[in-house]
Amino acid sequence: MVHNRKKDHFIAVLLIGLILFSCGKITAQETSNPAIVISKDLKWSERMALSILKRDPKAWQIDNNEKTKWDYKLGLVMTSFDKLYKETNNPLYANYIKDYAETVINSSGEILNYKLEDYNIDNINAGKMLFDLYARTKEERYLTAIKTLKKQLETHPRTNSGGFWHKKIYPNQMWLDGLYMGTPFYARYTAEFEGGQHFDDIAKQFEQIHLHTLDQKTGLLFHAWDESKQMDWANKVTGTSPNFWSRSIGWYMMALVDVLDYMPKDHPKRKELIQYLNEIAKAVAKYQDSTGLWYQVTDAGNKEGNYLEASGSEMFVYAFAKGVNQGYLPASYKKLAEKGFNGIITKLITVDADGEIHITQVCASAGLGGNPYRDGSYEYYIKEKIKTDNSHGLGPFILAALELKK
Repeated sequence: MVHNRKKDHFIAVLLIGLILFSCGKITAQETSNPAIVISKDLKWSERMALSILKRDPKAWQIDNNEKTKWDYKLGLVMTSFDKLYKETNNPLYANYIKDYAETVINSSGEILNYKLEDYNIDNINAGKMLFDLYARTKEERYLTAIKTLKKQLETHPRTNSGGFWHKKIYPNQMWLDGLYMGTPFYARYTAEFEGGQHFDDIAKQFEQIHLHTLDQKTGLLFHAWDESKQMDWANKVTGTSPNFWSRSIGWYMMALVDVLDYMPKDHPKRKELIQYLNEIAKAVAKYQDSTGLWYQVTDAGNKEGNYLEASGSEMFVYAFAKGVNQGYLPASYKKLAEKGFNGIITKLITVDADGEIHITQVCASAGLGGNPYRDGSYEYYIKEKIKTDNSHGLGPFILAALELKK
């Protein structure tokens, strides 16, 4: 009897434990919001935003993150939600941004997992969401965070020619990615808080990238440049990396059209940036596939292993459409943008029975150097992980759809 009571007690405790564990596990893994209804009659921009909200009620859950963090990719998605909120006035989108911001910026304005001394240009990007958030809430923590990020730019290491290093751990290097991470934030800050006094310095970042990464043969830009020419991936004569990666060129083009939002029309460098945009748009247009999309390695077409990649295609569509809308590019690029967007929704978007949409064929990440070492070869770019609903493909989809009013 005693033995049986002990056994029964053990079983009861075990069952209770399993129930509690199960409940806790369900709570921890709640990653969908069944209350979200996604009508097929909505524009694509809202269908994607609502799909994100349905899958990931908290923005930090995007990319299957297990906890919140200050992150450039989440900043990209928040930028798209900010623009969508301005277009729709739907508080769902503003609240999504605010809820995320409250998890990464405390009441004193300190940014979670951020270290200024890391001098990582990626860390600036999420700061773009804070300008409008501060304007809406008047919470000082967001202004404090904005000023902290600006302090990083004031002391950020530079090449001898004045370009921001991509990261302190990548000395003497400029990557195309870094132009989007740093310059739109810098441009808005100097426009709103400094009377525009640093637009020459912002233009210098584009000048250095144009000077050092432009390939005269194709008109495209190499992914990165090492001023020291010491990296194994760097050309020993030019310092450039060996290949063209569509998303990196997309980052550069988005940076151009977004910086121009803030640069005064009479600024002497404005025409130069518009010229850069026209030059890279012309080059990129030559490599648009018949589907309307672009390949992961921009100039390699259907070479074995190459694939039509979502995020780079979306970024090109966004830059083309915005460039035309703002008068920077000839009207013909609107047709190319439309063709590109049609390619995205017919070839890369999947739709669930309940209306939830997904973006496929997104390169999860790509870079140079580091450990394990990334050599910038063709084989490297085509072998990086390909994901569905990766943040790199979510934000630019919404941005492109908004510019095309889709």
